Amino acid sequence: MKKIAMVTGATSGIGKATALKLAENHFDLIITGRRKKYLDSLKDQILKKYSVQVLVLNFDVRNREEVNQAIHNLTEDWEKINILVNNAGLAVGL
Repeated sequence: MKKIAMVTGATSGIGKATALKLAENHFDLIITGRRKKYLDSLKDQILKKYSVQVLVLNFDVRNREEVNQAIHNLTEDWEKINILVNNAGLAVGL
């Protein structure tokens, strides 16, 4: 059975480490973040090491329209998300 995990803020730090650990545990991944270059690099790293599928979604979680568009455009193969790691950081003036 296909297991899918979605990790927001997957470009570095905890999000990246979590995505790698999930791939190691045979989860197909939806990785999201603002920096497409870093997402593509992580995707390549995962595909070289693990036998999983990776879908890159490049958006900013602060932009509700971008988030809705990305989620509503998921194909049927990616719609059933088993694990959501809502990791994206959001810094607002202190």
